Amino acid sequence: MKMNKITLGLLVMVCGTACQEKPSAVAVQKPVSRPVVQDSGRLIEVGPDSTTIRFFQTESVQNRSLTADYQAPAHVVATVIGSGESEGKPMVLFDNPDLTDNYSQLQQHLTNIRQLQDVNMKQKLIELDRAKDLAEHGAATGREVLEAQSALAMVRTNLANERALLSEHETKLKLAGFDPVSLQRARPGQAWLICDVPESQVNKLKVGHVATIRFTAYPDETVSGRIESFGDVVDNVTRTIKLRIRLDNPAGKFRAGMFATVSFGISEGQFMSLPQTALVTVQGKDYVFIKSAPRRFERREVTLGQQIGDRIVVFHGLKEAEAVVIKGTMQLKGLSFGY
Repeated sequence: MKMNKITLGLLVMVCGTACQEKPSAVAVQKPVSRPVVQDSGRLIEVGPDSTTIRFFQTESVQNRSLTADYQAPAHVVATVIGSGESEGKPMVLFDNPDLTDNYSQLQQHLTNIRQLQDVNMKQKLIELDRAKDLAEHGAATGREVLEAQSALAMVRTNLANERALLSEHETKLKLAGFDPVSLQRARPGQAWLICDVPESQVNKLKVGHVATIRFTAYPDETVSGRIESFGDVVDNVTRTIKLRIRLDNPAGKFRAGMFATVSFGISEGQFMSLPQTALVTVQGKDYVFIKSAPRRFERREVTLGQQIGDRIVVFHGLKEAEAVVIKGTMQLKGLSFGY
């Protein structure tokens, strides 16, 4: 079949149009401005690109109260339960048999002292007064007066001995971190923990401060207790002081001998501080970068103090309200020092 001239012309036009290559679109890239480093790396100015500026995050420096979370191992040293008698004193159960013996002896000596003071002493004084009165009226001899005086002296000697023994057991309890008076006032449903705190931290803790306690036996639970007292002796080897914490134990859940971890929020005072991400160290010197203008950063040498939690105290080199870079510090370090 022969195609007419019109059809043939149309085919030629379509083929020519399809075979022509269309020029590809060329993306126009904006020129990237490099950071400008001046004054031997002390000053760095970045380009106007908003993405670059947002990459560097800052924190305004302020004097603020810093609190460190201090933790110490502890264990339950005593619990108080009812005696089982309607008028009997509560029983204190210790984790140490020697302390149990000391407390029992202390209770016995207190009973003996009350007996000697309130009964025996009064009785012997009455007998001595009576013997003296009879002797004045000729109804008794001097020997009877002397015997009454000797009996009174014996009671006083026994009383002195009991007080000396009482003091011995009180001392042993105090060395273990207990206050004998508090033990006497204890009520059922109480428990005590003892932990050792470095003497350098003692001045930051006060009686009545709340402690958070997590027991090994109950790892998913936390309970609160209060600091009741501090020990009277510093350990010569560990340089620690015993700290006693009281907590409620109405169900008898916490038993003598149980281990726990105690946490304290210790106030370290008012300091200027920064997170560790803001600091760089080069050749033994510590630096930070200050955002001194919208696109300008300044390297500054600082003097650091102790680390408290996740922050580090800054003693010198910064002024309050200055904006310190806390993200992107390593990139600025590379620009400032050339690596």
